[in-house]
Amino acid sequence: MRSGVGKVVCVTGASGFIASWIVKFLLQHGYTVRATVRDPSNPKKVSHLANLEGAKERLHLFKADLLEEGSFDSVVEGCHGVFHTASPVRFKVNDPQAELIDPAVKGTLNVLKSCAKSPSVDRVVLTSSMSAVAFNRRPKIPETVIDETWFSDPDFCRELELWYTLSKTLSEDAAWKFVNENNIDMIVINPTMVAGPLLQAEINESVEPILNIINGKPFPNKSSGWVDVKDVANAHILAYEIASATGRYCLSERVVHYSELVRILRDLYPTLQIPDK
Repeated sequence: MRSGVGKVVCVTGASGFIASWIVKFLLQHGYTVRATVRDPSNPKKVSHLANLEGAKERLHLFKADLLEEGSFDSVVEGCHGVFHTASPVRFKVNDPQAELIDPAVKGTLNVLKSCAKSPSVDRVVLTSSMSAVAFNRRPKIPETVIDETWFSDPDFCRELELWYTLSKTLSEDAAWKFVNENNIDMIVINPTMVAGPLLQAEINESVEPILNIINGKPFPNKSSGWVDVKDVANAHILAYEIASATGRYCLSERVVHYSELVRILRDLYPTLQIPDK
């Protein structure tokens, strides 16, 4: 892997689950990282970043708001690469438009507008989701291969009230339109469910299903793709560093049924009383 020494990159939503690992690995590779968070003065949100190896020398925290146009201008200016990971991950919402769709769509466009103003930015890596890939009316039988050419259907998402899925679908769609019109080099990363060790102090909603199983809640009768958070973070950095990278990349280590997750957790932690329901 090439060295990031002398390169300046921006990571939005840097205190999040995936973003924290991206920041950690970027610092390890010698990059100088400008990290945006909603509140840099909140130790609960930023102390895990400030304590990373290399942070004292090469990590700079900035306050930025997804819904405030221009709030990323000064952060992005002079950066070589931008990793846009900031987007709310919530599966239970009261007001989908305000809580999910606006921050996802307007936030992505605000960041990309800042990138368009900065001639130093040579590539943007956008964190999307398999949510923006797999949810449409195309038949899914065991032989079906879902790949990066698939896009979720916004009307289908609205019909099923899949608001998080809709937010990711609309924001990725808006991003592609914007970068094509403004000649920005963008790579999109589409992970499945992401698991693995947390750097931040709070549980996030993509890890919550595992905690629910550990806490004895009944598990859903469904299968999901899963991928390790460290692989996801590394994929973002490779997408930035490898010149030939292009388009979208679906990330899934394997597909497992929740009953298999239960089995894995039981094998790993035999002392836990994990119910099988």
